Amino acid sequence: MTDFTSATDADGVAVITWDVPGKSMNVLSLEGLEELDGLVDAALADEAVKGIVITSGKDTFAGGMDLNIIAKMKDMVGDDPAKGLFEGVMRMHGVLRKIERAGMDAKTNKGGKPIAAALPGTALGIGLELPLATHRIFAADNPQAKIGLPEIMVGIFPGAGGTTRLVRKMGAMAASPFLLEGKLSAPAKAKSAGIIDEVVEDPLAAAKAWVLNAKDTDILKPWDAKGYKMPGGAPYHPAGFMTFVGASAMVNGKTKGVYPAAKALLSAVYEGSLVPFDTALKIEARWFTNVLMNPSSGAMIRSLFINKEALEKGAVRPEGVPDQRVKKVGVLGAGMMGAGIALVSAQAGIEVVLIDQKQEAADRGKAYTESFMDKGIAKKKATPEKKEEVLGRITATTDYSALADADLIIEAVFEDPKVKAEVTKAVDAVTSDDCIFATNTSTLPISELAKASKNPEQFIGIHFFSPVEKMMLVEIIRGKETGDRAVAKALDYVRQIRKTPIVVNDARFFYANRCIIPYINEGIRMVKEGVSPALIENAAKLVGMPLGPLQLVDETSIDLGAKIARATRAAMGDAYPDGEVDEVIFWMEEQGRLGRKAKAGFYDYDESGKRQGLSETVKAKYPEAEDQPSLTDVQHRLLFVQSLEAVRALEDGVLMDIREGDVGAILGWGFAPWSGGPLSWLDMLGAAYAAERCDGLEEAYGPRFHCPDLLRDMASKGQSFYGRFGTQADAA
Repeated sequence: MTDFTSATDADGVAVITWDVPGKSMNVLSLEGLEELDGLVDAALADEAVKGIVITSGKDTFAGGMDLNIIAKMKDMVGDDPAKGLFEGVMRMHGVLRKIERAGMDAKTNKGGKPIAAALPGTALGIGLELPLATHRIFAADNPQAKIGLPEIMVGIFPGAGGTTRLVRKMGAMAASPFLLEGKLSAPAKAKSAGIIDEVVEDPLAAAKAWVLNAKDTDILKPWDAKGYKMPGGAPYHPAGFMTFVGASAMVNGKTKGVYPAAKALLSAVYEGSLVPFDTALKIEARWFTNVLMNPSSGAMIRSLFINKEALEKGAVRPEGVPDQRVKKVGVLGAGMMGAGIALVSAQAGIEVVLIDQKQEAADRGKAYTESFMDKGIAKKKATPEKKEEVLGRITATTDYSALADADLIIEAVFEDPKVKAEVTKAVDAVTSDDCIFATNTSTLPISELAKASKNPEQFIGIHFFSPVEKMMLVEIIRGKETGDRAVAKALDYVRQIRKTPIVVNDARFFYANRCIIPYINEGIRMVKEGVSPALIENAAKLVGMPLGPLQLVDETSIDLGAKIARATRAAMGDAYPDGEVDEVIFWMEEQGRLGRKAKAGFYDYDESGKRQGLSETVKAKYPEAEDQPSLTDVQHRLLFVQSLEAVRALEDGVLMDIREGDVGAILGWGFAPWSGGPLSWLDMLGAAYAAERCDGLEEAYGPRFHCPDLLRDMASKGQSFYGRFGTQADAA
C-alpha cells in the first residue's frame, strides 16, 4: 500500500495523487516522502510528461505531518538525535526544492516542467508547505475548507520551507499572522492574502490546463530570479528594519519569552532574509531542529495534539457501549451557563428544550443564541439562514413536559443542593427511564446530588467552563454509582459539540477547581505576607499563566471565593488549611471589593470595567515587605501548588489518565501551555529535583508543598510520569 500514486494522461500531464490508506486526512510520513520523491524524479525524467499536478484522493488535501516522523528522524543517526533531525528536515527541503526547481537549468533558469497543486479542501501544515513549493496553487471553492500553517499552536513552527517561502512570497509583516498566530483561512481569503493563487470549481482541471500552457517565466519563483527584493523590505532596508523591530517586540510581549517556537521562527525569518534562498532553508532547518530538541515543544505536541486528539476520539470511552449520540437535550436554567449550553448544542444540530422558572428568563436564554448568531452574521461567519436554523432548534419554555422525549438532561441551576434535588425529581417525573441526567456543577459532589435521582447509575456530572461557547474543555465527573452508559453518553455529547472531554472520579472540586483554587489562594497568601502584588502577577505571566492569580479572582468574583471558602471550611472542619487566605477574602468582601463586577477588587476599575492598575487600597491594608522574594521563588510557589494537587488527584484516583491531567489543565484553566501541563512540567524538572524542591518549599511555606508519596517514589526510582504510566503514554 502506498501513500502516493502517479498516472500520466493523454495530454502528458502526470497527476501525482496523495491518498494515505486508512486515514481520513492525508499526513506525510518518511515513507511517503520517499514515494513522492521517486514519482517526481520519474515524471521529470519522462520526456512524454509536459507537466505535473499534485492533488489528493480525498476531499481534503492534507492535515499535516505524521508526528511519528520526528521520533524516526531522531533515530536516524545513532546517538545524535539533533543530527538525525537536521538531516531528516534537510531531506524534506531537498524534495520540495526539487519540485520548486522542476528540472530547470541552474544558470539559465529555463527548461523546467511546470508543477501545480490542486487542493480539493483543507490544507494544513505540510499540506500547505508542499503546495507552496509548486508553481501555482489551485483550491476548490469550498468555504468550509481551511488553509494555513497552525504549527505554532502546538509548540513548533513550519519547518519544511513554509516559513521561508511564505515570508519571501508575502513579506514578513503580511506573513506574520499566518506564521506567528497560526491563522487559518477559507480558500477565498487565502487567495486575497496571497497565500494561494486560484479558487476554482474544479482545481484539478484548472491545474492541468495551466501546466499545459505555462512558460519558463511562469515557473520561476521570484526568489530564484535576479534582482529579487523581499516584499516590505529585508532587515537592512528602512521599512524592513522597523518590521523586524516591531515583530520582536510583539513576540516577546505575547510569549513573555516562554514559548521557544515563536522566538526561533522569528530568528529563522530574520537570519534567512539576509542570505540566498538555499542558505535560508538551511537556517530554517537548524532553528526547526533547535525547537524540536526543546522539551517544551515535545510536551506541547504530546498534550495539545496527540493526547488532545486521542481524548476527542474516545480514548477513555467505556468499551462495549453502543453509540449514544444525543438527539434531544433538555437544559434546565437559562442563565449565562444554561444559555451557553443551549447555544453550542443547537449549533451542533441537537434539538434543545431550554427551561426556566419564568418564561421571560427562558426567552432571555434563547435570545443569547440570537445575539451570538447576529454577531457571527456581522463578521460574515454566519448567515441569516443559519441563524434561523439554529434558533429553530431551541424551544424556550417553563413546561417540564416538553422534556418527555429528551435523551439527555443538563441541569444548570443555582449551586444549591436543595434546588438541584427539586429539579432532579421534577425531571424524573416526566422523562423516560433511559434518559441520562447530568448536573453542571463546579464544586458539589456528584454522588451526593445523585441521591435525589430515581436512577443514580444514569446520573453524571458535566462541568462546563465559562463562557461555554469559547472554552474547549468539558469535565465529566463520574459518581460512585454512575454507569458506563452515562459516561459514554456524556462523552458522545461532548464530541457532538466539538469540545475536548476529560473524565474524572467524584471528589471535592473534582480536578480543575481542585488545582486552580490553590493557585488563586497562593497569590492571596503572598499578598498577606507582603509580597508585591505586581511581582505576583508578573511572575505568573512570565511563567506562562494567562492570568495572574489576583486578576483571576477578580474576574471570577471575590464573593464566590468567599462562598466556596465558607462551604469548604464547614465540610473540612479542623483540617481546613486556608484560614490565612480567608482573612484577606473576607476583608475584601466586607469592603465591597468583589472584583471586576463591583469595579473594585485587587485591581481598580473605571466605570466601564476596564482595569486601571493594582489597588492602592489593598496595598495599604497589606503593605509590601522591604525584602521581596526572587522571581523564581514566586513562580515555583504558583506552579508547584497546582502541580502537586494534580499529582494528588492522580494518587487519589480522581484522575484516571495522565493525558487528561495535562490536557485538562491547559484547556481548563490555562496552565502554562508551553510546559505541556502540570505532569509534563514535573517530568521536565525531573522527579528527583521536583521532590527536593518540594522539601524546600514545605520547610519555607508549609505542608501544602509536602511531596506526594507517588512523586517521592518516582524520584527514588528515577521515573517520570510518562515513563511510569506507560500504557497511557503508548496510547498517546
